Amino acid sequence: MRYENEVEGKAKQVKGTAKTELGKLTADRDLESRGRIERAEGRVQEKVGRAKRKIGEAVEDLGDEIAS
Repeated sequence: MRYENEVEGKAKQVKGTAKTELGKLTADRDLESRGRIERAEGRVQEKVGRAKRKIGEAVEDLGDEIAS
């Protein structure tokens, strides 16, 4: 799937946000911290996925130009 890393990264961000907020509500600093870490991991994963996709698209475009 072309957008797999982007989608998984976004999902990880959502889960991280939920954990962070739940940690705040329950005064569980460990859960809040894990949520922040998971959210940051999700942002990185999404950006890596976006970069890989854009590189792939650029290679495809170059291939199309060469083939024309």
